[in-house]
Amino acid sequence: MSEQSDVVDFVSQTPSGDVVLTVSDHLPWGPDGEHLLLLQEKLNTYLRFLESGEVYERFPTSRGKSFLLNVVCLYRPDSTATAFLGQARVAVEGAGFNLGWSPLNGAYSDDN
Repeated sequence: MSEQSDVVDFVSQTPSGDVVLTVSDHLPWGPDGEHLLLLQEKLNTYLRFLESGEVYERFPTSRGKSFLLNVVCLYRPDSTATAFLGQARVAVEGAGFNLGWSPLNGAYSDDN
């Protein structure tokens, strides 16, 4: 994840036109909670981007489409991170969007 919590990393559209906003998360999970704080700030940036309508200014073809915030993780989320992501999913869905997470390139680097 870019340590720049105020930047949207990637925006793309699926063939059906849905919009995917990707958080590229390359940080290891640690006991200090700093990673979760950075991720929370990043997700809040993405929500502001959507809720403010800036997404429509920068990507006019996204109007009327559904949005997915997708956290692509280099490292497998630990139990604390998984609980956080579950809570974040509820909050994001409450705002009218979707949240998912997946491993980078189909596998977590720490699964070797």
